[in-house]
Order: sequence, then structure tokens, then C-alpha cells
Amino acid sequence: MSKNKIGIITVTKKGVELGKKIKNLYLENFNKEIEIFTLEKYSDEETKIIKLSIKDTLKDIFQKYFGFIFITATGIAVRSIAPFINSKDSDPCILVIDENGDFVIPILSGHLGGGNNLTKEISSILKALPILTTSSDISGKIAVDTIAMKINGKLESLESAKKVTSLIVAGEKIEIKVPENISNKNPKGIIIISNQKNIEITQIFPKNISIGVGCKRGTSKEKIISAIKNSLEKYNLSEKSLKVIGTVDIKKDEIGIIEASKYFNVDLKIISKNEIKKIEGKFQKSEFVEKTLGIGAVSGPCAMLASRKKGEIIAEKIKYDGITISIFQEETRKDG
Repeated sequence: MSKNKIGIITVTKKGVELGKKIKNLYLENFNKEIEIFTLEKYSDEETKIIKLSIKDTLKDIFQKYFGFIFITATGIAVRSIAPFINSKDSDPCILVIDENGDFVIPILSGHLGGGNNLTKEISSILKALPILTTSSDISGKIAVDTIAMKINGKLESLESAKKVTSLIVAGEKIEIKVPENISNKNPKGIIIISNQKNIEITQIFPKNISIGVGCKRGTSKEKIISAIKNSLEKYNLSEKSLKVIGTVDIKKDEIGIIEASKYFNVDLKIISKNEIKKIEGKFQKSEFVEKTLGIGAVSGPCAMLASRKKGEIIAEKIKYDGITISIFQEETRKDG
């Protein structure tokens, strides 16, 4: 899914005019790209054509966009997206706006998908009324999945998050515990001392793990995926915390690495040899790699540079049959 692309769907001339207004105003204030889809008779150089039906148009792009704004009746939006809805932790957000631009209503993925935030953004630029129906927003309280979205984290499970959120909405006391494993320590357990018989517990995984990959030419995606999984398992790290994969520029066309990044649904950052040379002295060097590539280390520098944040290498040069994996953990908060 592209995190910087929003689709506007409309089937009227007035809707196209409002769509263009939203696009122009939104680009002035925010950084997401907007594309407008409409019927051929209302289309011009600024829009894309809905050729057969809205459903046919959405079929190929539904999971590729951050979200969609329907300037249509709510019923049209609901019927159009129904065949493609999968899960609230993967579906794009869906908004509906009336043709006058008076009301903005999120109808899908309000929290995890960012629909409620997008509603507030669009409402602010149109000076429209946001219609939020999620109970936590109505009560002025924050939901667990909203917390996960705000820190770009991954929920342990939707069910446990729902149970804890229901307690928040009900006004029950909820504590947030932040173990030091998102800074520079790594506890393997948590002790809860309480006289409560039943305590709802949920977990949010911070997206703070960067993986560097080096491999022999032609290494299969299956081997690379397995190497990454085994490396994370070895250090008791969750795949849900994987943020990015990095590799050196001469491997930019390595199909196995490209496909592995798609498998984990994370960005693949290509790191130039010149960037690596500036920091390679911090890493274990390989004479063979230096002789072959002109740089003494690949996976370690790539893991660090792909992150672009402060942190530490927690595993350097884990080797698997022609594959080298390094793990970099970002600091997402400071002690004290």
C-alpha cells in the first residue's frame, strides 16, 4: 500500500469540482498525493477514468492506496468497497463527503487506517463538519489501535486491543507500560502485581527494527526470508517490529531481496557504496567482500543507514549459506 496516495471517487461534475478543490488545498497543507477518479464524461487531464464501474476500478488498486474519499452517497461507497474489505489492520481508510463539502464521514479503518485523522485534515481545509462515530473518539478517549497508529506500531492482536479499548471507553483505569526494549535494554518478561482476577492485556510492537542483507547473486527469496525470520527469532524479536530492509546499491536488482521486502511488507532501502565507506570502520570487515565489492562490510552498515535514526547494532553478520544478516534497533525514546 502506498502511504502517500489517496484516491477520490466521484461520479458527478460537482463532485469532480469538489475533488479538485480538496486536491489543491490538501497539497498545500499535507504531503500525500491525490488522484481523482470519475466517469469519462466528466474527466479531463487532471482526472483518471472509471472505465467500467467503481468496483472494477477498485479491484486492482484497493490495497495500493492509503485511503479513498468518496464524493458520493454513502450507499454507493459501501457497495463499492464491500468485496474488497479484509481486515481493519490492512484495509485502506474510506471517507464519504457530500457534494457540498459540508460533512466528512469516515466509514472504514478510522483508527489503524488513519481514517479519523484524514477526516480531521479534510474537514479543516474544507471547513466542514467531521462526523466521527467510533466510541473512543466520541468520548474523547484514545483507543489502543489509535496509539498503535500514532507510533507506527503493530498490534499483537485486534481482539486484545478491542478488549482493552472497551475498558478505556467504559472509564476504567488503564496503565501503559513502556519496557526499555524500545530504548537500550531488552527485558524478556513483565511481572504484573494486582489483586484483580482478570486483567486485559494487549501489546503494541514498535516499528524500530532495521535489517541489513547481503547475499550471493541469485539467492532465492525463500532463503532470504528464512534467514531474516531465523535471525529475528534468535534475538527474540517480532516480525511485527520490522520497519525496513537495507542492501547495497549493487544488489538493487537482486530479486530475492526485493521479494523478501514485499513478503514482510516493508520498504527496501538501497544504500550506496559511498555512504557505506563513511561508516564501514565501525563494523567487522571481510577481506573477500572488500576485494569483490570495494567495501569491507555490507549488512551492518546497510542496517544502520536504512534506519536513518539513532540506535545500535544488536546483531552483526549472522551468516546463512551465502546470506549475511545484521539487525539494527532504533531508539524511540530516551531514558528518564
